[in-house]
Amino acid sequence: MGLQKLTITAYSDEQFTSKVGSYSVQINPDSYTHSHTASYNPANTTDTAGTTTKYHRIEPETLSFSFYLDGTGVVSTLTVADSIKAFKQLVYQYNGTIHSPNYLQVVWGGLAFKCRLTSLNIDYTLFDSNGAPLRAKLTPSFEQYLSPDDLAKLSGKNSPDMTHIRTVAAGDTLPLMCQRIYGDSRHYLMVANHNGLTRFRQLEPGQRIVFPPL
Repeated sequence: MGLQKLTITAYSDEQFTSKVGSYSVQINPDSYTHSHTASYNPANTTDTAGTTTKYHRIEPETLSFSFYLDGTGVVSTLTVADSIKAFKQLVYQYNGTIHSPNYLQVVWGGLAFKCRLTSLNIDYTLFDSNGAPLRAKLTPSFEQYLSPDDLAKLSGKNSPDMTHIRTVAAGDTLPLMCQRIYGDSRHYLMVANHNGLTRFRQLEPGQRIVFPPL
């Protein structure tokens, strides 16, 4: 089995099903940083010697690494400028179809990270006699992307006083989904009205339903 290259695949949808293209690095990074952060807010306390905090939320995970491009002909015949253009086109440029840059998934070994690009630094380190870059160091940073369905699964919250968004699976009915969310199937007419459903007895798999708070 050959050397596995770190690969970034771009998608045009938040379900990561419509592939736009992919980019494999020329030289694998030496390391990467995968950060996890929890945020807390100051609690409302008075007449105390210090400040207590209250849990707020888990922040999106972040991923960053550096990789090198070499256009001297030792590693690749593709120019550094062309490699950078291809990379930026995939991960950074605006996609007019979705009115934003692409959704991305970074895969390498056991890492599979769904994300969006937040920053890209490019250090040019070697040039030819005409000033064209021959080597460059690219440092992209990514922020985890979670769809509404992913967030619902991770939060573990099924409280009836919160708004929920669910994707219909095969065999689902509106009363059954209401039973899961509210603990009472009788709210299906309210949910149907909220979503403008006229044929709520025939839900289609993949359809997204909003369950408003009671």
